[in-house]
Amino acid sequence: MMSMTSHNLDFGRSVLDLVACGCSSSASIHRSSVRKIAMTGSRKSNRDCGARRLVCCRQNLARCRVYSTKTPETLLNVGQIPPAVLNLKEKSRSPISLANIFEVVAEDLQTLNQNLKSIVGAENPVLMSAAEQIFGAGGKRLRPALVFLVSRATAELVGLKELTTKHRRLAEIIEMIHTASLIHDDVLDESDMRRGQETVHQLYGTRVAVLAGDFMFAQSSWYLANLENLEVIKLISQVIKDFASGEIKQASSLFDCDLELEEYLIKSYYKTASLIAASTKGAAIFSGVDGSLSKQMYEYGRNLGLSFQIVDDILDFTQSAEQLGKPAASDLAKGNLTAPVIFALEKEPKLREIIESEFCETGSLDEAIKLVKTSGGIEEAQELAKEKANLAIHNLHCLPRSPFRVALEDMVMFNLERFV
Repeated sequence: MMSMTSHNLDFGRSVLDLVACGCSSSASIHRSSVRKIAMTGSRKSNRDCGARRLVCCRQNLARCRVYSTKTPETLLNVGQIPPAVLNLKEKSRSPISLANIFEVVAEDLQTLNQNLKSIVGAENPVLMSAAEQIFGAGGKRLRPALVFLVSRATAELVGLKELTTKHRRLAEIIEMIHTASLIHDDVLDESDMRRGQETVHQLYGTRVAVLAGDFMFAQSSWYLANLENLEVIKLISQVIKDFASGEIKQASSLFDCDLELEEYLIKSYYKTASLIAASTKGAAIFSGVDGSLSKQMYEYGRNLGLSFQIVDDILDFTQSAEQLGKPAASDLAKGNLTAPVIFALEKEPKLREIIESEFCETGSLDEAIKLVKTSGGIEEAQELAKEKANLAIHNLHCLPRSPFRVALEDMVMFNLERFV
């Protein structure tokens, strides 16, 4: 397991405490720099030295209301940002598509699609019907694709000619867990549409949707136990707990204009990046590579997951309901403040007034959306997404050049190209 020692950390502690709590990292943290940042308490961005608001150590995170037995390893990446390696403005570069990225694992994904419905089980026709609804709703299969790509990239290092049964079962488990989380998310968010189709709870009712999600979590846990690898079992089990922590954290900070960027990143880790990081690390573990390399795969998944979530939150403001498959700016409307809003709040006092009123006046939501767009909040969020993407690319340097590593790099670029 990676060195994320359980300290029963509460997020009332300062970011400096998180850095100094003893969690190890493959990249060194310059404690003198951390102390200097902590003393300033500044919220000012300093891009010239590679720091952003997320690396400013604030002494008061008492607003965080969630406790966890495990904290994401130094989400702030103090002193770790490598030289930029991304250039989205290359004229000769053609747009990247998921179909092209997935081409090198197309057969693996085809087998997965065939297995997914049968692996859920057929004990209850109603639950099966609910599961089939979301499995067939046009999902990207991004997480299992990452499992296959990392599996094949790392298998080459140890001389494995073919993926093991455990690699394939891990991909199926990851997709089941992701699907179960989506079913529950839609219930909690009262979402009627997902990927342009009616949600499970809209079709079958809330009771069936909750039970369907529970059933898939339980079924995935049973298959996980049968992998008989304690390290992976602990890794994936933590993800399921992180989902709940993320939902509680989000629910406890609705319409909270004092929400800090660090809190947003931790919530995003819980809700999105934790599963992706566990997927990529689990794949490396089953390939039998050493711990330092599997840790880098975890870091790749974590940084990629955070970048994906930030881009999703940007698109919530820049795309239409038809493009999103759900109402635009739906997070803001529900009081869930994301990176573009957090950045915009620093420059637009009027935005705080509107959000804290919970959009009680007609047209106030549209006014808030306009303020987010005109304040530079979206552009600052884009820079944050690029920084996380750059870190993800850096995490892949431990792998030899291969079509699978190229695909993993292209996954990072594909994410960023969504807002270009």
